[in-house]
Amino acid sequence: MARRRQLYEGKAKILFEGPEPGTVVQYFKDDATAGNGAKSAVITGKGVLNNRISEYLMLRLQEIGIPTHFIRRINMREQLVKEVEIIPLEVVLRNISAGSIAKRFGLEEGERLPRTVVEFYYKNDDLGDPLVSEDHIIAFGWATPHDLEEITAHAMRVNDFLCGLFTGIGIQLVDFKLEFGRAWDGDDMTIVLADEISPDNCRLWDSQTREKLDKDRFRRDMGGVKEAYQEVARRLGILPEEANGTDTDQ
Repeated sequence: MARRRQLYEGKAKILFEGPEPGTVVQYFKDDATAGNGAKSAVITGKGVLNNRISEYLMLRLQEIGIPTHFIRRINMREQLVKEVEIIPLEVVLRNISAGSIAKRFGLEEGERLPRTVVEFYYKNDDLGDPLVSEDHIIAFGWATPHDLEEITAHAMRVNDFLCGLFTGIGIQLVDFKLEFGRAWDGDDMTIVLADEISPDNCRLWDSQTREKLDKDRFRRDMGGVKEAYQEVARRLGILPEEANGTDTDQ
């Protein structure tokens, strides 16, 4: 097989040049990081699970009309996705108090927020991904007012859908992070959901016990990270046969 050209390597994924123009291969790594890379480890099989979970959720979102970069899963660790120009924003939706919002406002973890809160963070590791306002975003040209309206509308629809989906399998969607990009659709440039949706970028709690089923288990040294991700996949009905990640090229 011809050697592929690597385009980018992030904390959890590697992007390679795709087989056709306008496509990219997204490879899911087993690396886990926290604190903007200050803490790191390898969790065997995490990439396999995230690939399958993200595939499933992206396809379900496409069914309700959310435009995404996802085309198809290639194998246990790779997806074929559309080439997009990533908008340098992390869009965080919060339904229940946890993480940084609890610290910033002195809230008790687990307190349901009066309404879903949408936050924007500037994607810049050197600056620690700072929280920004819509005025910052528009002033610095990261997105237009129309882009922000579209991003927020898509994000709220994603939240509504995923809250219902996870509630149906006994999981609370506490908060999660989305990324969006611009992709060509014929002669038009459109805003699409990009990156991934997985326990790496969602806080997921068991509805009854509030057991954490996400990357907080790694952040807080709780152990059982892979088992928690497997439980999410099991409840979604997509637990891969080779969940230990040893068979990654089929």
